[in-house]
Amino acid sequence: MPVAPETTSAIEAHNAAALSALKRRGPAVWLRPDALSAAAPRAPVITLSDVAEATARLERFQPALRKLFPESGWNGRITSALLDYPHGVGGALLVKADHTLPLTGSIKARGGVYELLCRIERMALADGVLAAGEGYEALATPEAARAFGHRKVVVASTGNLGFSIGLVARAFGLAADVHMSHDAKAWKKDRLLQLGARVVEHDCDYTLTVERARAAAAGSGDDFIDDESSRELLIGYATAADELIGQLSARGIVPTARKPVIVYLPCGVGGAPGGVTFGLKARLGDAVICVFVEPVASACVFAALATEQGAATSVYDLGLDNLTVADGLAVPRASALVLEAVGDQIDAVVAVSDDQMLGWVGRAWREAGLRLEPSAAAALAAIAPFREAMGGRPDIEAATHVAWTTGGSLLPDAEFERLLA
Repeated sequence: MPVAPETTSAIEAHNAAALSALKRRGPAVWLRPDALSAAAPRAPVITLSDVAEATARLERFQPALRKLFPESGWNGRITSALLDYPHGVGGALLVKADHTLPLTGSIKARGGVYELLCRIERMALADGVLAAGEGYEALATPEAARAFGHRKVVVASTGNLGFSIGLVARAFGLAADVHMSHDAKAWKKDRLLQLGARVVEHDCDYTLTVERARAAAAGSGDDFIDDESSRELLIGYATAADELIGQLSARGIVPTARKPVIVYLPCGVGGAPGGVTFGLKARLGDAVICVFVEPVASACVFAALATEQGAATSVYDLGLDNLTVADGLAVPRASALVLEAVGDQIDAVVAVSDDQMLGWVGRAWREAGLRLEPSAAAALAAIAPFREAMGGRPDIEAATHVAWTTGGSLLPDAEFERLLA
């Protein structure tokens, strides 16, 4: 789908000005040029067959998850509601409430937990914990946990991914080492320690923390869940697309090019928004517009796309410092895998300021009772800048807007009150 401004030269001028604004550490909007849309197709990184296989695997694990996490009313399926936001934006404004996802209260319950389940399935078959054709409820027993006791998973995180992996790994009986970058919040480290995970703190940013964690796992021979370059992680996130499409259909919303659905996706390294974008674009084509949202200081996908240098571009190369209140999005360099998989399908990238995100933390709480962390509030903060950049185009004004709120329901009261203040 072509994006406004309507001419190629106008888009190039707009993006040049946006890049200049970003380098001055100001909010900015990058729009996909037509030339990028027309690029020669490449071999797909993931396919809809992969997504179907993932959906089936999650269904197999449902009995085990329900048994290990017997929260009242939970059926063992990792799904979230699609909510009405009480104040529209021209067209309807809906919230994909992944901030309330079971298990972890964040979107990491999709991709991160899915990859972990893939690893557990392989371990179970290799170790004889699970016989071929046996029901997966057998993995949720004390005997299975003891059998998994010699296994360990390693992951790097700014917080939510590490908590997701640590929580589920420990529930199945695996040990978990979570390497945390310097921007990880203390309360996220504390809750990992309470689960019995080992927290390894680093005095560096997320990208370097991943490198160190990857090296540590290679040295010990343990399983490493790689947020930067994992196909399975990307596939897990992609399963959310069919969930959203079904929820839209239940409301009688059938997206078209004239009345599209616009999805605002908070972006760190890119795995979650990348997977969702793949699934939505594969199903809806021009009837969906995918907007990545990043903090100004950590706008790594913006940097990669706007400078045409791909994954080699770091926010540091633009003079940005990667310091943001949105710790879940504090990533200086985008995933090369995500850029390869969906880089030419990202319709826009909106870089928002910390003040804009914090403003929406308070506004979403007052207006809709949504308990969001700044990373999740970024989705709501991006709507007005994107609409302004599109210049009142009729299809944008007629669209259904979906803000994907990626985390926050597990924020401690004191932390949430501090954000509101």
